[in-house]
Amino acid sequence: MSPTAEPAVHDPDGELVRRAADGDGQAWQALVDRHLGIVHALAARLLGSRAEAEDVAQEAFLRAWRHIDRWQPGQARWGTWLCRVALNLCRDRLRRPRPLALDEAPEMADGRPSPAAALQAGAVAAQVRAPLDRLPERQREALVLCYYEQMSNIEAAQVMEVSVEALESLLSRARRALRRDLAGQAPDLLGEVT
Repeated sequence: MSPTAEPAVHDPDGELVRRAADGDGQAWQALVDRHLGIVHALAARLLGSRAEAEDVAQEAFLRAWRHIDRWQPGQARWGTWLCRVALNLCRDRLRRPRPLALDEAPEMADGRPSPAAALQAGAVAAQVRAPLDRLPERQREALVLCYYEQMSNIEAAQVMEVSVEALESLLSRARRALRRDLAGQAPDLLGEVT
């Protein structure tokens, strides 16, 4: 059964989307507040750049506003549809030739972990980033959606426009490839491979 053949999906954003489509600015702001974080995080993980992620998030919401009538209630949640828009924008950016970028300076935020914990987390992230970047595009997308964005397999399959079985196959191949790349470096990052 394909992801679009699922029974009608209840969407907690449905009423806000309807109101936003009717021109309610507060409803639109509520949608942005609810979904900006996940769209930005998805783009940042796929693109590896906070600046590009901000651009993608802005463009995704702009497109969603312009084409809010394209969302079809009952087929997918609005947030899933929005993530699909963001994923397509990320794919477009990844396919373009990229100029050499200067390293981004980390932003200092209140409540940060200790310097030692931040260094350790950064080292682990760096260990995973390179093998993650080497994965085929579709496998990387599946991992980011399911593990980093914590989407269910059904939601991730809808975003990627594949069956749940195809998504699970992508995840399985990606986990095996990462486990091979990370062997001996970070054995507990991915858990058990199925």
